[in-house]
Amino acid sequence: MERYFQLKQHGTTVKKEFFAGLTAFMAMAYILIVNPSMFAAEFGDSYFDSVYIATSISAVIGTLIMGMFANLPLSQAAGMGINAFFVNTVCHEFGFTYANALILVFFDGLLFLLLTATGLRKYILDAIPSSVKTAISAGIGLFIAFLGMQSVGLLQLGEGTISLHSFNMFPGLHGTATWAQIMPLLIAIGSIIAIGVMAKRNVRGAVLWGILGGAAVYYVLGFASVDGFSEGVSGSLSLNILKPFENFADLSLFAIFRDGLDFSAYIEANGMGNFIIAFLTTGLAFCLVDMFDTLGALYGACSCGGLLQKDGSIPRMERAMTADAVATCVGAVCGCSPVTTFVESTAGIAEGGRTGLTAVFTACIFFLCTFIAPIAKLIPSCATAAALVYVGILMMGCVKEIAWDDPAQSVPAFLTVSIIPFSNNISFGIAFGLLSSIAISVFTGKTREIKVGTWVIGLLFAIMFLVSK
Repeated sequence: MERYFQLKQHGTTVKKEFFAGLTAFMAMAYILIVNPSMFAAEFGDSYFDSVYIATSISAVIGTLIMGMFANLPLSQAAGMGINAFFVNTVCHEFGFTYANALILVFFDGLLFLLLTATGLRKYILDAIPSSVKTAISAGIGLFIAFLGMQSVGLLQLGEGTISLHSFNMFPGLHGTATWAQIMPLLIAIGSIIAIGVMAKRNVRGAVLWGILGGAAVYYVLGFASVDGFSEGVSGSLSLNILKPFENFADLSLFAIFRDGLDFSAYIEANGMGNFIIAFLTTGLAFCLVDMFDTLGALYGACSCGGLLQKDGSIPRMERAMTADAVATCVGAVCGCSPVTTFVESTAGIAEGGRTGLTAVFTACIFFLCTFIAPIAKLIPSCATAAALVYVGILMMGCVKEIAWDDPAQSVPAFLTVSIIPFSNNISFGIAFGLLSSIAISVFTGKTREIKVGTWVIGLLFAIMFLVSK
């Protein structure tokens, strides 16, 4: 361990690295519950088991590669926001199947790998205006927070309307709500506040504890006050450890090879031209979000832990980016949404993690958690919704970096932030931000400042709008 990870050179020990790995796991373990819950809501209950295993295995492999290959104390798992894009936009809105979407994820990983290996990644990143790059994270934050509020029923969607669920239980005041309806909403709100309080007090794994605490309160109140609650719980309770692995083998593992290349249903409904543009722009959107998430997490985590090199660059950055791309490809084969580096890795670095051994320990703990899918499945939506909303809050922090007094930055940034949640589509938000930035530059006499790559990506997005329904 000393020779491979260079522990003494980095001023750390095996003990420090272990506790750092445990801390990093605690900070990001919520993904094991939240990610499969999203898939189960769209594709059916059996997908919770299969995607839980896929999420865990992807985290194990991605984190191991990051630790062993890049020797960095960073962890990987299915990215937040981009998983919602996978489920709610690519599958639900666009009409791609689960296996089709995995092909797009695999394409994302291969493209990411190609861009990293050839050095073209820098040109792609430089082609996106800085205000749009900054705003993407905030837009995704609003997106997943909005989904969280919908999942628990706090926000209700009607025909062209969004309304808050009623809290009025008094018939004399025209109330129609019941305690069984309101209880999960109150737990979700209380869990969000509890997570905020714990985070303010620097409690390790605040999001995970908020989820577990919310689940505990849900069952206590449910058993005590809701008729028929115990029958519903007993019907869903299962301690069959092998069943999730069976579902994983049947539904997720190698689904990309079994059914992923069959796009006939989408082409029949939308046409070949629309399919080609949707494939390219959606794959590009996956890749852009993946790259921005990874770069943001790498810079944030390494800066927090004092791991940046003297020139401000990330140590072994190309290896770290390669690890992320490979993990995304492996995740697609397992049946998981894109894998990315988690900014929650900073929790482990703050605990003293300085080498890839931290990531190895985190991966080992993820592996052990692979076998507790039946327990994780009991977590109610009111608890996972709290995690979605709080992660959304964290992702909104980047808006302070936008120059809101400069219309050339504020207009593209605002369009990006607002279009992503309003359209339920990350690629639409990026497109509006990019095209508006190009237009403002053209009409303010700064056409020469627009990069060739910006024109190319803008053209692709413009074609997407022209051919899509």
